[in-house]
Amino acid sequence: MNTDAVFEGLNPQQREAVEAVRGPVCILAGAGSGKTTTITRRIANQVLTGAFAPTEILAVTFTDKAAGEMRARLQRLGATGVQARTFHSAALAQLRHFAGDRLGQVLPSKAMTLQPIRRSLPPPFKFRPLGDLAGEIEWAKNRRLTPDTYLRSLDGHEPPIPPDIMVSVFSRYERAKESQNRVDFEDLLELAVRLYDEDAEAARIFRARYRAFTVDEYQDVNLLQQSLLERWLGDRNDLCVVGDDYQSIYSFTGATAKHLLTMKGQVFRLEDNYRSTPEILELANRLVPKLGGAEKVLRATRPSGEQPVLRACEDSAAEVASIVGDVKTFHREGVPYEEIAVLYRINSRSEDFEEALSEAGIPYQVRGGAFLARPGARGMMRALRGSTGLSEVAGIVRQVAEAQGLTPTVPGGVGEEELTRQGDLARFVRLAEEFDDGTNTVEDFFADLEGRFGAEAHGRGVNLLTYHRAKGLEFDVVFLPRLEEGELPFKRSRASEALAEERRLLYVGMTRAKQHLEITWSGEPSRFLAELGVEAPKRAPKVAPDDPVMKALKAWRLERSKKDEIPAFVVFHDKTLEEIARRRPNDLRALSTVSGVGPAKLERYGDEVIVVLEKTP
Repeated sequence: MNTDAVFEGLNPQQREAVEAVRGPVCILAGAGSGKTTTITRRIANQVLTGAFAPTEILAVTFTDKAAGEMRARLQRLGATGVQARTFHSAALAQLRHFAGDRLGQVLPSKAMTLQPIRRSLPPPFKFRPLGDLAGEIEWAKNRRLTPDTYLRSLDGHEPPIPPDIMVSVFSRYERAKESQNRVDFEDLLELAVRLYDEDAEAARIFRARYRAFTVDEYQDVNLLQQSLLERWLGDRNDLCVVGDDYQSIYSFTGATAKHLLTMKGQVFRLEDNYRSTPEILELANRLVPKLGGAEKVLRATRPSGEQPVLRACEDSAAEVASIVGDVKTFHREGVPYEEIAVLYRINSRSEDFEEALSEAGIPYQVRGGAFLARPGARGMMRALRGSTGLSEVAGIVRQVAEAQGLTPTVPGGVGEEELTRQGDLARFVRLAEEFDDGTNTVEDFFADLEGRFGAEAHGRGVNLLTYHRAKGLEFDVVFLPRLEEGELPFKRSRASEALAEERRLLYVGMTRAKQHLEITWSGEPSRFLAELGVEAPKRAPKVAPDDPVMKALKAWRLERSKKDEIPAFVVFHDKTLEEIARRRPNDLRALSTVSGVGPAKLERYGDEVIVVLEKTP
């Protein structure tokens, strides 16, 4: 190892942090500021200067991939022997060393244990995604709560199912796990905390071995992880933490940036951004006055580029169409599909883009599960297998969806996986209604779904992903559609801290873009647009029920539903009629762009709708 390799290419702020080989040290690293480079070089410098031997250093990351990357970089720098692990991996290794005979089998996931518990719940809770139940248990255990302390510690937090049922699920899960001699990932951390609290000799041996600690993504640390870190440290302070409170977006796991913001010691700010153009950073920095915390204003190191696009669209269909068109343009100009990303707030928003990209022949990959692979659609497909020879597709699909727990109004407090499942069930019903012409079968419907949504090219193509999954990634081109009230900020985010986290999500999304950023909306503009200095036009007024065009369309729908002996909603939903009345398309092409008017419905009802519109003043 040599000094040149450790300090090569560092900017002044990075160099100062690397030179601070003794703790405590806090590195506030803005997006794209080279934090991984800085902390790996600092660890290497700790070894180079003789401050610590490589085997005395433990670096902690949040993913196995990040730990592997850190180890590889340290080896290239000559700092072999440094341990780089996740919290859970480190805790597991320590438990095996000190208390291996008492350690149960580690559960790969909570789903296997939770599944029989969920099946025993009363409807509609027996259909709730296992991920929401598992996530709530993790929320509790990351706060070091038990089934006995859970209810009195909610403090305004809304579980995904009623609290009395949730605490029963939590308690039964813990009992089942104990009877099977199994532990989950949170147990690993809790058991390690107890080990060092109860076994002074184990604590002494560990602290004699490890003398210096580095923790990456410190804004994502929760109480349980912080508790273990404090046991590792004891009364010592050779700790380096790195993080960005502006990217603190995982409160649903129990993570909090307060540990980062209250860290005592030398503080270094990394604000030189190596990712985005000056134009993108100028727009993102407009949010900084509202982000609070430790102020960091990113400075661009890349050359000037294009101004970000901020555009209102006529409706959601036009918004999707414009993004698909821009994707084609960027690709023709040489941008690989894999360097293009479309971000959204929850998983169920991927469907419009899956369908549109598939129709356009553009490969795509859905990070987090494509529409047909998610629980809602999978459950529908399984339940419908025995009906493949039957027609009356819309009615059958609606009955199955209602049996699966589809509800017109999703109760408050449900998790995002259940919100996605409900959205997917509703989408499944709408697709069936659009497809049903009275002669096609459920099997035909399956084939249509596969043609419209089965084109995902795993590992290649345009990236479709949530804001949360985009953290830590970067793309040449980033689209942020639906920047609207109810989407971002999300409709359930009413409290001040929840709104603050939604704002941080937008900041994370904007700072993923390297060269091109496009923000669009078609509904009521998000309040965050005003914070970006954008004067967004107000949403088009809702069509009144007594509007002449709306009344004429409803009268026609009623007559047609009676003629076909089907419910009125199977012809068209009220929302679809409202959009038709608002836009008043004058031909079939224009009518086909209205959300809810699929090819089958266009062929069956299109001419009649155009006639109604022509006859109504």
